[in-house]
Amino acid sequence: MTTDQDLPMDSQSATAMFAAKGLDVTPNKDQGVIKIVKCPGLGAEQPMIGDRVTVHYTGKLLTGKTFDCSRDRKEPFCFNVGRGQVLKAWDICVLSMQKGEACTLLCKPDYAYGPPGNPDKIPPNSSVIFEMELVNFEGELLTDDSGIMRRIKVKGDGYTNPNDGASVDVHLEGRCAGRLFDCRDVSFIVGEAEDRGIPLGVDRAMDKMQRGEHCVLYLKPKYAFGSEGSAVYKIGPDEDVVYEVILKDFQRAKESWEMDLKEKLEIFVGVKHKGNQYFKAGRYLQAVIQYQRIVSWFEMECGTGLEQQKKIQECLLTAHLNLALCFLRLKEFSQVVDNCNKVIECDESNEKALYRRGEARLLRNEFNLARADFQQVLLVNPSNRAARAQISICQTKIKEHHEQDKRTYANMFKKFAERDAKTRKSKRRWEESMRNGEVGIKRRRSSQECQS
Repeated sequence: MTTDQDLPMDSQSATAMFAAKGLDVTPNKDQGVIKIVKCPGLGAEQPMIGDRVTVHYTGKLLTGKTFDCSRDRKEPFCFNVGRGQVLKAWDICVLSMQKGEACTLLCKPDYAYGPPGNPDKIPPNSSVIFEMELVNFEGELLTDDSGIMRRIKVKGDGYTNPNDGASVDVHLEGRCAGRLFDCRDVSFIVGEAEDRGIPLGVDRAMDKMQRGEHCVLYLKPKYAFGSEGSAVYKIGPDEDVVYEVILKDFQRAKESWEMDLKEKLEIFVGVKHKGNQYFKAGRYLQAVIQYQRIVSWFEMECGTGLEQQKKIQECLLTAHLNLALCFLRLKEFSQVVDNCNKVIECDESNEKALYRRGEARLLRNEFNLARADFQQVLLVNPSNRAARAQISICQTKIKEHHEQDKRTYANMFKKFAERDAKTRKSKRRWEESMRNGEVGIKRRRSSQECQS
C-alpha cells in the first residue's frame, strides 16, 4: 500500500490533495486527520472505545521518508483504542474503520507529534502521513479468565468509578441468544447486585465504568446465571448472555482511609453478615467480594492500644478464614493456602486455618504437607476426629503414591533392560555377520588361489 504521491509536499499542498480525495474524520472537522480509503473493510461494524485492535502501519514524513513501519518488524501493533495509548490521530481514525480496511491518513501536528516532534525522526510541528490497515478488533477483557468482555458505545465523563459498596443507578437490557429478557432502570449496591436479580458480571464491570457510560457486556456463564440458569428469565444452564448497560449516576462508598476505626467496626458486622448469606446460598464469588472488603479496611489499620489491636486482628482473621472457605468451594486451592497462611502468621495454632490449609494441600496432591497440617490440628485439639480421618486418607494416598512410583520405576527399568537386551542382540548379530563375512572372504581367496 502506497500513498498517491511519492514526491515531497508541503503541509498546505498535502492538505489540499487529501481534502480533495479523502474525508475529515476529526470530531470538530478541523482537517486535523484526513483519511483516504484505499481498500474498504468487511461489513459495517467498527471498533468501539476500549476495544483491543490490531493494526499494521507505515509512518512517513511529507518528504516521503519512512520513519516507522510495523511490517518491517514483521509483527502487527496492538492497543486499546480510545484510551490515549497512541497518537490522537490513530484513536480517531481506527474508530472510523472496518475490519480489513486499509487507508492513508494525513495527520496535522496537534493530532500527531505536536510542537516537539520526535528527536532524530520527526521535526517539530510536522504533519505526517500514515498508511494503516485494521487487521482485527475485539472487546476489552475485564477478567483474566475472559469471562467478561466490554465494548463501549458512549464514553463516560470524568475519571472516577463506582467502588465496592457504591450506590449506582443504571439502565439495563439483558439478552440471551438475541431474546430480550430484562429491561429496566434499577439501583443497587456494588457487590450486592445479586439481590436485585443482576448477574455478577454486571456488578464486576461497575468499577471500570464512568458516569454516563453506555457499554455492552458479554458474559460467560460463570458471570451470568451459571450452571443453574434463571427460571425467572427463562434462561437455561451454562448460557452466555449480553447486557447493555448505561451508568446514569453513582455515589461512591467511603474508602478505607476516609473511615476511622469506629466506623469500620460498625459496618464490619453488616458486611460479614451479607457475605455469610451469600455463602449459605452457594454464591461464593459474591461472598468473596464482601470478605475482601473487610480485608481492605483492616489490613493497614494499626489501632491504638491492645484492645483495638485485638479487635482489628479478630476482624482480619474472620475475613481470611471465610475467604479460605469460599476459595475451597471454588477449588482455587492456592488462594486457600494464601489466606490460611495469613491467619497462621498471626495465630500459629488456629485450628480452622490449619485444617483448611490441609484440605487444600490434600486436594493439590501435596500429601505430606497436608498430613503435617492435620497432625498440627491434633496437637491443638486432640479430639478433632475429622483431622484424624484426614491423616488416614493422607497416609493412604502417600502409600498409593509410593506404590505408583514403584510401578512407574519398575516399568522404566524393564523398558531399559529390554532396550539393552535388544541392543546387545543386535550387536551380536552384527558381530556374527562380520565374522561370517570374513570367513567367506577367506574361503573365496583360498578358492581363487587354488584355481590359479
